[in-house]
Parts: sequence; C-alpha cells; structure tokens
Amino acid sequence: MHLFSELKQEAQEYLPPDQVERIYHAYQFAAKAHAGQQRHSGDPYITHPLAVAKILAQMHMDAQTLIVALLHDVIEDTAIEKNSLANTFGPEIAELVDGMSKLTQIQFQSRAEAQAENFRKMLLAMAKDIRIILIKLADRLHNMRTLSVVPPEKRQRIARETLDIYAPIAQRLGMHALRVELEDLCLWNLHPWRHRILETALQKTRRKRKALISKIEAEIKTAFQKNHLRPTAIWQKKKHLYPIYKKMRENHLGFNEIIDIPIFCILVDNIDSCYRVLGTVHNLYKPLPDHFHDYIALPKANGYQALHTTLFGPSTSIHIQIRTTSMDKCAEHGIVSYWLDQNKESELRPHLRAREWLKRLLDIQKTTSSSLEFIESVKIDLFPSDIYIFTPKGDIIELPQKATPIDFAYAIHSDIGNHCVTVKIDQQPVPLSTALQSGQTVEIMTDPEAVPDSRWLNFVTTGRARSHIRQFFKAKQHNEAVQLGQRLLDNTLSPLGKESTHLSPKHSTKTLSKFHYASFEDLLEAIGLGYVHPLIIASSLTNLKTTAKKDSPSPLPLFIKNAENSLITFSECCRPIPDDEIIGLLNAGHGLTIHLQRCKYAVRLLKKNKDRAILVQWEKITEGFYKTDLYIEILNQRGALALLTNRIAKANTNIDNLRVENHDREHSIIHFTLSVRNRKHLAKIIRLLRTTKAIVKITRHRALST
Repeated sequence: MHLFSELKQEAQEYLPPDQVERIYHAYQFAAKAHAGQQRHSGDPYITHPLAVAKILAQMHMDAQTLIVALLHDVIEDTAIEKNSLANTFGPEIAELVDGMSKLTQIQFQSRAEAQAENFRKMLLAMAKDIRIILIKLADRLHNMRTLSVVPPEKRQRIARETLDIYAPIAQRLGMHALRVELEDLCLWNLHPWRHRILETALQKTRRKRKALISKIEAEIKTAFQKNHLRPTAIWQKKKHLYPIYKKMRENHLGFNEIIDIPIFCILVDNIDSCYRVLGTVHNLYKPLPDHFHDYIALPKANGYQALHTTLFGPSTSIHIQIRTTSMDKCAEHGIVSYWLDQNKESELRPHLRAREWLKRLLDIQKTTSSSLEFIESVKIDLFPSDIYIFTPKGDIIELPQKATPIDFAYAIHSDIGNHCVTVKIDQQPVPLSTALQSGQTVEIMTDPEAVPDSRWLNFVTTGRARSHIRQFFKAKQHNEAVQLGQRLLDNTLSPLGKESTHLSPKHSTKTLSKFHYASFEDLLEAIGLGYVHPLIIASSLTNLKTTAKKDSPSPLPLFIKNAENSLITFSECCRPIPDDEIIGLLNAGHGLTIHLQRCKYAVRLLKKNKDRAILVQWEKITEGFYKTDLYIEILNQRGALALLTNRIAKANTNIDNLRVENHDREHSIIHFTLSVRNRKHLAKIIRLLRTTKAIVKITRHRALST
C-alpha cells in the first residue's frame, strides 16, 4: 500500500472515493502481473506504471486514464491477455491498454520499420481516444526522467526518438510544460556537457540582469496603475535550454545573441483587458515594427492564444505576452486543460484543434501504403502551423511555413489538389511552387481533366498533400498494371481459344489459391507489374500440364502504339524506335521493358531466364517521338559541328543531348540523342548527315549484339 500512497494522495484531491478504490484495484492487478519484474535501476517494475499514473493525476485526468496508466504494460510485458483485462475492467479499459501495446508478435525487417508500425498503431488508437497519447506522453516523460540507468546507446536512441516524435506531439497538443521538460531531458542525455555549459551561462545571465528586470517590472506596474488596470500576474518567463541550443546550432548564433531579449508574461481576467494592456505597454515603450502577433484573433494550430509584441525597453528590447488566465492554462497544459477546467473557453481551443489534427492524421493514414511513409508524413505535419492563408470567400486556412499553393489546394479538398492547374495570389498569377506568406489570398484554378504532377513532391510541405499525390500515382500504377496484365493474359489465352473474362470459375479460384492472390484483379496487376509470366497463369487457368510444348500455339504479340502506359517503358541501353525489331522483357515490379532484339543486355538476360520474354510488335501507326542515339565520327574541322546540327534541324527533329568525345588529334566522335518518329524519320536524318564531307562514320548503337 505504501507504493500506492503518493498516487492515492494526488487522486483524492479531485476524484470521489469509489473511483480512487477502482484505481487501487487496478494497482493491485498490475502489481501482481508485474511481480518479479525489475526496471534497469533495480526497482520493482510496478514503480513505473505508478509514476506514469501519478503524472496523469497531477493533470487531473479521469479515473479510467489512471487505471489504463497502471495497466499500460500488462498486455505487452506479462502473460495477461486482452480478454482477461476486458473481463476484469471492461472492454473500454482493455481497448485503451491494447492501444498502448507494441506489436510484439510481428517480425519486422528493421528497427525503423518496427518503430514506424508501432507509432502508426498508437496514433490510430489515439484517434479513437485522445487519452492514449496523454498516457504515452506521461510514460515517455517518466522513462526520460529515469534514463540515466539505461545503456548509453539505447539512451541516445530513446532521446532522439523523443525529440523527433514525442516532444513535437506534446507541442502539437499545446502541452508546453511537458514538452519543455522532455526537450531539456533529451539535451541532457544527448549532449550532457553542452547542457551544463548552457545552464551555467543562463544562471549567470539571470543574476546579471536581475536589477534591470526588476526596473522593467516596476515601470510596467506603474503604467498599469495610472490606467486603472489590474493584471492578475506579471512575471519574467524563464528561457529553457533546448530552444536556446537549437537556435544557436541552426542559426550559428552566440549565447548572448539568443538570450538578449527578456520575455514578460502578463495575465488578465478577460479578452478586452488583453487589448487595453497592449495599448498601455505600447504607450510606455515604443513597439518594434512587424513584431506584433494577434494569436487571440488567429490562434496557433495547437490552440494557443495570446497577444505578442516586442518593445524598445530600457537598455534592451523586451518581448511581452498578454493572455487571460484561461489562455495561460491552455498555453501550459494544452489539451489537458480540457480536463483541468472544463469551461467554455478552455474547451474551445486545444481540444478541438487536437481533434482536427487527428482527423488529418487519419486522412494521411488512409493514403499511405507503408508505416515508414506514414511516419515521415506525420513528422512533417507535427510542427504547428505558422501561416494563415485566406480563400477568396474569406475563410482562413492554416498551413506550415514554406507551404505552397498545392498544399493550400489539398488543405481545402483532395479533388481541388488533384485537379489544380494554376494559382493566383492576391489576384496575381504565380508558379505552383511559390512559398506562401501569412495574410495572402489564394485562388486555385482547376480543370477536371488535370492530374497531379510527380514533380509536386519536390516542393509540397504538408503530409496531407504528399500522401494524396503519392496515392494518386499508386492508384494510377495499379490501374495501368491491371490493364497491361489483362492485355498480356488475353494475348496468351487467345491462341488457345480462351478469354480471361470467360474462364471456368473452378480454374480461376484454383489459380488464385495456387499463386496466393486475393482477387483476379490482384492477379492481373501482378502480371502487369512483371511479377509472374502470363504463360504460367494461362497454363493454370486452362489446366494445361506444361507451358513449353512444341505444338502449343504461340501467344499473340502485344502491339505497341506509344508509351501510353507507364509500365511499358523503352530501354535506355538500346533505345528502340518504331519499325525496329523488338522484344519485351518482364521486369519484376516495373512492368514491361522494350528492347531491340539484338540488344546485348537483352540477349544476356534471356540467356539467364527465357521466361522473361514477351512477344511484342509495333502497331502499323504509332504516335509521338522516341529517343535514339547516333554516334558520328567527324574530321576535326572548323564549323563541322555547326553543319551537323543544321542538317539535323532540317529534318524536323530535336537534339535532346549532345556530347563530344575526342577520338584522336584528327577525329572526334559526337554523341547525339535525338527525338524521332520512326526508322523512316531516322533514315532521312542520316541521309542528310551523309552529305557532310567531314563525316567519317555514322553508328546508331553501341549496345547491339554481333
């Protein structure tokens, strides 16, 4: 009972006796489950869940949250199962504890993948109940407080993970006090020497400025008395070590440059008083231009509200933060203020903003295919929005710094992003990659025929935009793979008098089971992506015993018209063009690659694996331009290169690339990459080039088999 006494004392301050009794019952259950287990420090393991529950009790969390905190490692680290918890404490408690548990039964390829999948599981559980992340943050805080007993390598890994994920989550939820402690603990564990140096320097600066700070406080209080203002509190805000260290490192600044501006917090009773106090301090000290922020009218993404202003004070600039008492609770505790003080003002901001963020996380989760991709998108989205953009109707959209019109479009709706073509900022056309700034009005022009451009991924900043763009291209590849797979399979079945749409259900089901595909569409996708040869599938579907009988009819060739399908690509090694004799090679995961039949690379691959080959032919009428190479040996004469490019231009073709290679003192070899329609077009170019006397030899390929 003595271990439970501190938690009991905290809980009794705000919970009724019957709920405290339920918490004690959970403690007894957890203590029994963890009996014999120890922490790295040698303490009984139960001291950890007790400490986590105590942190949450100090936040005045409800009894259920404290119970889950006590039980949070039971499923993961003991023989207790979820069903047993449900029978004892109810399904809701069991579900919350399960949301806290890592995926220990699944084998992952790497620690990063395991971490990402566990993080994804936790966030999805958190989207159902926000208390899960609060328990996880309390869990992480206690682990960080006791990290000194952990082996150095593990200590560094946990500290980095905390800085990358958990501290930003605390900031996103507005939990300033918890975030600050996490960050300072991380700095201590990652860079203990730097932590000590900064701490000593900070204490020295505080002592040095004590008289100046007292003078500024006295002048501010006198000004308030003259204007009949009675603030609830005025104090100098302490600067914390990690933000100082981060600014010094990122901006290459000295300690004195970072610590130069003291920050004062002023609390008042209501919003009207916030603005009256602002007017008073602006009359007392001259404000710095462009250093005023009204976060009351436009709150930060985590719900933070205050007036910020920077002033020319006596002997130094000073920064003033003005907010109500309720806003101050939100600033320090964020979403936890919803439980601390459930009045209307505290309920509006952090809690609802957290819900909006969780909704965005669910949206990102639906459009990412892997946990590693998901965690990268979430990391981008973790940092609070800093700019506010207006729609033409006057609605406000919050976005992170460096966001672009594409991010803005996807923030409104995925369809707006997918069909975006042009943009106007303050009625002026600008590129889609333009970085937006607060206060701008952005208008997106769309076209129902337009689709995303993969190059957008090079400049978008939000996880939502990135995940929707990637999802579009994954869906596009899936559809193209199914279409290509259908064509390849039908060409193989046709000589056998069969069609993929009129096959025996029995054989289809048997084939899907044999090759482990959930649906016929998945099977077609695998064929199109080059994972399985259509001849093998055709044999299974038609119940043929072998796939290589001499008297078996050959599949029909796949006719190539142009590069209409991203999974049909033209090899860079030999660069085939229409009317060339070609062959297709299946490339697992990448579809079908078209080579010249005499291509050295293709011949070498087919010697190793003949099953990769697919019969292909050009359509009688092809479309578009195709790249090909010409190697031209010329005499080193003045003006010879200009003459060659002039001849090529007369043939109505583009030079995509040109490279000159010195052969010897008298000769050079010029490598041209040209865009041509077909062999006939190329022949015309070569005929024109041969009229140049300086030419010694023209060769099309270096990659042909002899």
